[in-house]
Amino acid sequence: MARETKKQTVKAAQASAGMPINIGINDKDRAAIANGLSRLLADTYTLYLTTHNFHWNVTGPMFNTLHTMFMGQYTELWNAVDPVAERIRSLGHFAPGSYGQFGKLTSLPDVPATPPKAMDMIRILVEGNEAVARTARELFPLADKASDEPTADLLTQRLTVHEQNAWMLRSLLED
Repeated sequence: MARETKKQTVKAAQASAGMPINIGINDKDRAAIANGLSRLLADTYTLYLTTHNFHWNVTGPMFNTLHTMFMGQYTELWNAVDPVAERIRSLGHFAPGSYGQFGKLTSLPDVPATPPKAMDMIRILVEGNEAVARTARELFPLADKASDEPTADLLTQRLTVHEQNAWMLRSLLED
């Protein structure tokens, strides 16, 4: 991952060589924040894919409820990837966008090859939403140190969604 980070930093520097970025955040902090946002993007996309997979493959007595809930959640995740990627670009870095890059950057496991039972899907999605929340939360100190309010605002929005999704999903596991 360290090699990937250096490559991204060099490419970003080359991309902005024509006109330096002067937004009040130094190069080192912009690179660190962009790297954290890249992990958030990878986690978000991985959770999107898992949630969409479960939407397609859920079965059982809770089918209608879960099919609808998963659709709402994967739609929200799909709409979230663009603002995260565009924030990375605003900081002068390239956003990752391949399965290979996402696989290296994400903290989430890949979706199981065989669709699990509905209750296991719910557990996996609770864990996934909590993992994305942790990834977002880890980035706050960097954004705060750099006075990067747009990133902090984005992180707050993402935390709100993932913590609420985890709560709603977890409530389905209660007896």
